[in-house]
Amino acid sequence: MNTQTAPSPQFYLTAPAACPYLPNQMERKVFTHMVGERAPELNDLLTQGGFRRSQNIAYRPACETCRACISVRILANEFEPTRSMRRVLAANRDVVSAEYPAEPSSEQYNLFRRYLDCRHQKGGMSDMSVLDYAMMVEDTHVHTKIIEYRLRVEGDGIKEKARGPLIATALTDRMSDGLSMVYSFFDPALSERSLGTYMILDHIRRAKERGLPHVYLGYWVKGSRKMGYKTKFLPQEHLMARGWERYSGENEVTQTATD
Repeated sequence: MNTQTAPSPQFYLTAPAACPYLPNQMERKVFTHMVGERAPELNDLLTQGGFRRSQNIAYRPACETCRACISVRILANEFEPTRSMRRVLAANRDVVSAEYPAEPSSEQYNLFRRYLDCRHQKGGMSDMSVLDYAMMVEDTHVHTKIIEYRLRVEGDGIKEKARGPLIATALTDRMSDGLSMVYSFFDPALSERSLGTYMILDHIRRAKERGLPHVYLGYWVKGSRKMGYKTKFLPQEHLMARGWERYSGENEVTQTATD
């Protein structure tokens, strides 16, 4: 009988670099690789501990002088959309979403490229090639899906793949306790549809249907305008020093779980 235990993951620390969210701050990350049969289990444990996945790497901030990055997860079973969120749902009644294996397409990349060129011209992903995009989607050892959002066209049937134009895409991990939105993007020409909000609302619906309690949104950075939208989806929990704590609005945090 083989009594050898699987090797523990090895963690590494990046060199300091300029923070992309807050001025005059430097960031560092601790990271490890997630490969092999244990990768899904490791992804669960690390995500619950505040890590994020990028391809086969899990990372979390390890900044020396700043603790602004806070992991956020929505309590899906308790969530009720606000009036403005219901308007977003109504405005996208003609959108069809479908879940597929984590496989890239030229149509996805073209949409991804338009999104970056409009919204993130100076971001770290701005120069990603089609091969880079393919690696972002395919290089995963966990339970990852691509969710496509298309406009409904006449003739779309229940059993047929939607044929309308692709307007948004989400790369999503399925975990034991929820869905983790790894990356999402949308057609910047359709800003009036609030597709970023719509995709989060759709993930909450999907989590509820699967009996999963959480939707992980990654990091909220207080003081960063581009991250402000994440705290609108209430109730939610933030990972603090004592564990996951319920957040119901600005300056209101109560402890709900530890360790």
